[in-house]
Amino acid sequence: MKIDLTNTTSSKINAALMSARRASGSTAAGMVLTLVIVTDEGSAYDALKAANDASREHPMRTLAVIKRAGRSPRARAETRLDAEILVGSDAGSGETAILRMHGELVSHAQSVVLPLLLPDAPTVVWWPENAPLHPAQDPLGALAQRRITDAVTAESPVGQLAQRAESYAPGDTDLAWTRITGWRSMLAAALDQRPSRITSAVVEGESYNPSVELLGLWLTNRLHVPVERVVTGGPGITAVRLRTKDGDITLDRPDGLMGTLSMPGSPDRQVALKRRETSELIAEELRRLDPDDIYATAVRTPVERLHEPSTAETAAAEEIAHAVEASVANPDRVTADAEKKPSAKKAVGKRTTAKEGA
Repeated sequence: MKIDLTNTTSSKINAALMSARRASGSTAAGMVLTLVIVTDEGSAYDALKAANDASREHPMRTLAVIKRAGRSPRARAETRLDAEILVGSDAGSGETAILRMHGELVSHAQSVVLPLLLPDAPTVVWWPENAPLHPAQDPLGALAQRRITDAVTAESPVGQLAQRAESYAPGDTDLAWTRITGWRSMLAAALDQRPSRITSAVVEGESYNPSVELLGLWLTNRLHVPVERVVTGGPGITAVRLRTKDGDITLDRPDGLMGTLSMPGSPDRQVALKRRETSELIAEELRRLDPDDIYATAVRTPVERLHEPSTAETAAAEEIAHAVEASVANPDRVTADAEKKPSAKKAVGKRTTAKEGA
């Protein structure tokens, strides 16, 4: 069922929701929370689709706040609230109200949203893009027990982590953190199966990906060892290596679908490590509404704690690349050069051993 309301008020929207619920044959709300999505017209469709999919696990009232301040002085002076109400199959397992706010009403969105919150139910606010600098101090964020942002949508995703650390308040979380749940679970399970003393770690992933940085910072805090950050072509996180005296514990996922877990003395195993949709990430975040202390510790750790590859290792890697190219063109020449340069040969051999299992 779909109901359009033009130039309306919060009380009329509430009445329309009640009427639509009765018309669909449901007298009780039966919803566990209110999800407030603060977005724009460009991102509204994808955000609402993700919320509707997540509502099948968490029946909820979804309020999409779309701010349309207007481009001209006349449009900015006009104050109007339009609403689109969806109930039934169009709204997943809940009900949805799309609130389009015009003019000065944009600056007072909380006054429209507050009367529409479900009574005695938690509230979650999600910014798919353009999150405020201080989510907990935002007028809409102040209404919520949980606030969800997404650093990957920022102009500088890794730099956004510093802002999230500075503005963190209990209840804040970020989808960049949610994306590494599978990695954290698999690495913890691997160490449970084979307790080992970790001497160092390596996290490999694409550049400007905040999830890669957060995974490295989490390993830094939990293992108290140096963690090296290696940039690859992706997609996302491609590998994690935990170095021990017996060999590397490696979790490798080169294609973003299946991962391979390798441990010393054990056969390699295929593990499910698919990159998840936004609806799955939101559903996971809605399972718990208490503060995430582990995320708080990780995001507050300076990114500078992660180490870049040393100059010697970088030079050795470049020498390997040049040697491979030269071997294709003139294999006899490479053999002669390698015999003349034992130190280079040793460096290449050492680097190749370190890269086994990649």
